[in-house]
Amino acid sequence: MDFEFSEEQKAYAQQVKEFCDAHDDIDIFDVTRENMAQIVDTPKRRAFMKELGHQGWLGMTWPKEYGGSEGEGVYEYILNEELAGRGGPQIGKGVGIIGKTLIAHGSDFLKQKFLPMILENDVEFAVGYSEPNAGSDAASMRTKGVRHTTEDGRSGWLVNGQKTWTTSAHFAEWYWCGVRTDPDNKHMGITLMLIPMDDPGITINGIWTMGDERTNEVWLDNVFVPDEYVVGEVNHGFRYISQALDLERFTMFTYAPIKQRLDLLTDYVRDTERDGEPLKNDAVVRSRMANLHTEAEVARVMGLKFVAEAVKVEHAAKAGKPFQPPTVVASEYKLFATELSKRLASASMDIGGPGTQLRVKTEEAPMAGRSESTYRYTVIDTIGGGASEIQKNIIARRGLGLPKNF
Repeated sequence: MDFEFSEEQKAYAQQVKEFCDAHDDIDIFDVTRENMAQIVDTPKRRAFMKELGHQGWLGMTWPKEYGGSEGEGVYEYILNEELAGRGGPQIGKGVGIIGKTLIAHGSDFLKQKFLPMILENDVEFAVGYSEPNAGSDAASMRTKGVRHTTEDGRSGWLVNGQKTWTTSAHFAEWYWCGVRTDPDNKHMGITLMLIPMDDPGITINGIWTMGDERTNEVWLDNVFVPDEYVVGEVNHGFRYISQALDLERFTMFTYAPIKQRLDLLTDYVRDTERDGEPLKNDAVVRSRMANLHTEAEVARVMGLKFVAEAVKVEHAAKAGKPFQPPTVVASEYKLFATELSKRLASASMDIGGPGTQLRVKTEEAPMAGRSESTYRYTVIDTIGGGASEIQKNIIARRGLGLPKNF
């Protein structure tokens, strides 16, 4: 595979840079929000993403019949990395997880209703997989859906249960929700449904993370979901979720923020003196920095490897050929990149010294206090999208062919 971008791809990256420069605003771009910067949670961020849609950059890889341009995934990768590198909102759930799943498995009704709104950024989604006893193991979810017919003859499902760690629930309009519709079949007993967040049976309680960002627990009490809002086939939801998780593991944990934090630490080491000696001359510091730069390059090319594999999948799908989603490659990248983020955060705290414990945006702190916020955030990164332990299991079983119980 080619680890360098073509001239056309470089030109597109420059175009995105110029677009972001023209819309530069601290309420849109804030690198100190770390990975949570990707969320489109304010009016300004929504307006920015709407303008991005008007550029034709949302849904670039979608089929033309649904408003896309059938572009290659590398352009979506470039866009997301450029946005992530400056702490901006990213294309995220709507275009990727929800949009691509609806295109592949959704009914004509769901496609006609949601796909145009996604391309215009007129809708935000929350994703409801995790539950108190079903975190990384999505197949263990218990939120229950039972067949129900309303008094006026509408057929559907009555949903009851609790979800947790639902980021975006407090401002999203629709819930992309996994529901247990067959209690006797763990993996083939889950159904995906789309539920309006303003349903009177939904209660949302905020949970504040150690990274100063809000996630939520969501209670569903006798929420009626009509059949037309079921995504794909009943009891096939876990397969759809698994396919979408490959994308989530990649797009949620972009490489650009890692590079941005590493550059910040590198500048600090280059320009700082300690006890009258340049920090860059310390042999231990130099060794640690060399390791971090090496690992960062590994993360970069692992990301490009996923893009290359995803493009192969796209080509196979368009040609009607059988394909395997790049599950192992996605897990390899997610595991390595998020664990590297933790190592980088620890190194920033160690090299910066006691002053790094001061809060972010404290100007007199080393690196303006960025280290302590990074240190808190990166713990979350190793859990979201499937914890590191889950990624190791996927790599072991699907990549190395090891038995499930080893």
